[in-house]
Amino acid sequence: MLTVDQLRADYLDRWKGQLVGGLFQLVNEGAVFADGYQDHAVTETAPGHSTVLSGRWPAHTGIIRNSQGVQDSTAPLVGATSGEVGGASPRRFRGTAFLDWLRAADPGTRALSVSAKDRGAILPFGAARADVYWLSYQTGQFTTSRYYADSLPPWVKAFNARVRPSGPWPLLLADSAYHEDDDEPWENGGRNRTFPHAVPACTAVPGPACAATPAFDSTTLELAWTGVEALRLGRRNGTDLLAVSLSVTDYIGHAFGPDSREIHDQVLRLDRALGWFLKRLLARVGRDNVVVVLTADHGVTSFPERTRAKTGAQAYRVALDTLVTAVNRDLDRLAGAGASRAWLSFETGMLFLQDNGRFAATGLKTDSILDAVAARIRAVPGVRRVDGLADLARADTASDPVARRWLHQLPADAGVVLVVTLQPGSVWASESPIAMHGQPSEDDSHVPIIFWGRGVKRGTYRGRVNTVDIAPTLGRLLGVAPLSVIDGRVLTDALAPRN
Repeated sequence: MLTVDQLRADYLDRWKGQLVGGLFQLVNEGAVFADGYQDHAVTETAPGHSTVLSGRWPAHTGIIRNSQGVQDSTAPLVGATSGEVGGASPRRFRGTAFLDWLRAADPGTRALSVSAKDRGAILPFGAARADVYWLSYQTGQFTTSRYYADSLPPWVKAFNARVRPSGPWPLLLADSAYHEDDDEPWENGGRNRTFPHAVPACTAVPGPACAATPAFDSTTLELAWTGVEALRLGRRNGTDLLAVSLSVTDYIGHAFGPDSREIHDQVLRLDRALGWFLKRLLARVGRDNVVVVLTADHGVTSFPERTRAKTGAQAYRVALDTLVTAVNRDLDRLAGAGASRAWLSFETGMLFLQDNGRFAATGLKTDSILDAVAARIRAVPGVRRVDGLADLARADTASDPVARRWLHQLPADAGVVLVVTLQPGSVWASESPIAMHGQPSEDDSHVPIIFWGRGVKRGTYRGRVNTVDIAPTLGRLLGVAPLSVIDGRVLTDALAPRN
């Protein structure tokens, strides 16, 4: 399972003629679903990764936002000192995932998941315990948490001890191979905007700053390969599972945007790195013994500043924090509260009611208050629509993809009372002016979905499919059944008839 963080589906078409490695192999030899989607509303890393091997929407995995994804102070990082903060586990994940299905059929199933991000490594396996490793941004080394193990295995320790060369980031191909401008004012916070890019010195395993450079995808794949060898994945009479989430496209996409020379070069380098990895993997276990799936956890929207400059369209960075704070103060006054209270909170398009009982106790009418709040939000430039849960329930989900994606997003117990969707090209404001994702939009939700390997029929397939279809399709291909109710379906068109 290859999940490339922020890999938009159109990237594979834009630069198809320059692909020669792993992406080329998958696109040209695999079953390519041209209309693949993360068909939920909050298109972030944690919700997206929760869908790829579970067969279920975030509404059913319970992972609805990054900030409430895998953070878990009760599962500290292995080797963490008393002064370090953090911890991670899948305790918020609900239900089962593909690894559970495999183990139910074969308890000897071996599994490995690696990523630069904790949520990218953890969530493809659901709540299952396995070999799961990610980069600690405090130590600059790969680690895991006490949810999975009390210590790192020798092969991870040895990998962390390796010395890696570093240097500038030049263009992979000749300058004439790139048609994008190399110096746009909105890129990378105005710093280090042109090739060759300076890269921080990384004399050991790259730390946080180095993880945002193309070389780190190769580092992640090297760790995956080291784990394949150490755990002897695919070298027994049974099915093993390897999940790799590659994060660099997300880092570079945020800094330089989806229309930059930098993201173009990154996709070409990703292609070569995947080619190296797949060549070694197939040589080790045999071409007929591997099935590969490639997808992404979300896409991305361009800089609003670029959209305005290049097209003249209205595009905004939208922040509602000040508005929600003002509403909370108004509610304090109406309720006669002696101290300020967080009646409502807001994050990535979702307005949360903190305590419904508090409203009832004060006699405030929740519906009328929310109607007034919705009206204030609708007046904010960049806001396209504001929906209550009753509005979503009445929507025609076939003709209204925004409503459908919000319904796929929200568990009944999420505490969300209003959802806000922005106009195309607008994004939620962030601490720095970066390219963003997180909307139920085409740019943010359209992702590649490719199957390759034994039992897969090569070709390009039309018709909308979703990442929740990946797990049930793999289940059919490998003869294992889901252990819980799923939202996805089997993509039978791409499967060869079984003998």
